[in-house]
Amino acid sequence: MAAEPTPARPLGLWSATALVVGSMIGSGVFLLPASLAPYGAASLIGWAITLCGALLLALTFARLAMRWPQTGGPYAYARNAFGDLPGFAVAWSYWVSIWCANAAIAVGFAGSIGAVFPALTATPVRAAGCALAALWLCVAINLAGVREAGRMQVFTTVLKLLPLLLFGFVALWFLDTSQYALNPSGEPLPHAIQATVALTLWAFLGLEAATVPAGSIADPERTIPRATLLGTLLAGIATILACTSVLGVLPAAQVQASAAPMADAAHALWGPAAGIAVAVVAAVSCFGALNGWVLLSGQVPLAAARDGLLPQRFTRLDKGGTPVFGVIASGVLASALVLANYSHSLVQLFTFSILLSTAATLLPYVVSSAAWLRSGSGKGRVVAALALAYSLYALVGTGAKALLWGAVLVLAGLPLYFWRRHRR
Repeated sequence: MAAEPTPARPLGLWSATALVVGSMIGSGVFLLPASLAPYGAASLIGWAITLCGALLLALTFARLAMRWPQTGGPYAYARNAFGDLPGFAVAWSYWVSIWCANAAIAVGFAGSIGAVFPALTATPVRAAGCALAALWLCVAINLAGVREAGRMQVFTTVLKLLPLLLFGFVALWFLDTSQYALNPSGEPLPHAIQATVALTLWAFLGLEAATVPAGSIADPERTIPRATLLGTLLAGIATILACTSVLGVLPAAQVQASAAPMADAAHALWGPAAGIAVAVVAAVSCFGALNGWVLLSGQVPLAAARDGLLPQRFTRLDKGGTPVFGVIASGVLASALVLANYSHSLVQLFTFSILLSTAATLLPYVVSSAAWLRSGSGKGRVVAALALAYSLYALVGTGAKALLWGAVLVLAGLPLYFWRRHRR
């Protein structure tokens, strides 16, 4: 692996932790109850499995970061352990997952801001325009520099984490246990649980966020593992608490049809002002997550391009240290996904986007876990094996449609790999 050529390391422990928490807590916590509503109380089992799996993955990524503190995160681990082709497949898949996630988060922002200003999302065209405006504003912030993007991440993380914890703890006193039907979807329970595992994993995507811009993090061998574990724990507690509370406050049919279920729950409990306040927090949360994922969208192709696996234009940095081409290209692709599906409802578009992003992310999770089994010490092999088993289980749960689209998008990158290899 090539040495990191960029000496500036503007991200410290709190910025790295905020990157993890901010990337994890985004649209998922505020829109995910709508996607989980058909499964009722079965989603609680899914949450439990996902939390255990996420912590196993976080421990594995922490060990990998101490062994290989290099820009690219999962890509770097795959290439170091298995070679160029698996490394490229992981880099490409992870990049696809990031711009798909950006589309989903931008849609989540539109749903949240629409609860405050309904006219902005009154039609599919307006909703798509609102999502695209948020996306490109975050692109502009990242083009101002990595340090500025890190500061924005800390600011938005504080603004959303504290209100989210407060909402979850207070709403616990108002839960109606009769709302928790075990499995209203009618699917066999094992299938329903596996589906909720795939959906709830969306709320934990980003646990590896601090490993990706390692070249921009101070003292990466110590900072990245701490930020990864601390961020995963904080975001996991806040997300599960808030989502579970929503499903216990509103009828499942209402949650399933809502573009802003947490705001609707706050409205039902404490009145219109509370609903608007939660919608504002949700909008801030989505914006913060979008900012974090846009930051990452240029870092993965940057690492792969430095190793000759992607075109060299991905390596060009501006004076602020931002890989401009990767950030802009990711913004264009995310915009295309939003525009291609703008006629669907926000919930439909959100659900499809998160399943596609989750399927694309799970390949890097699978390969990263296998990388430790191949190259790591015996101390972490049991944890890595369990993380690998969980990732495979969740991958199957994303469903045939998401798996097919994910496979098509990953395979679409192979001609580029062989072309680059031929040129070298």
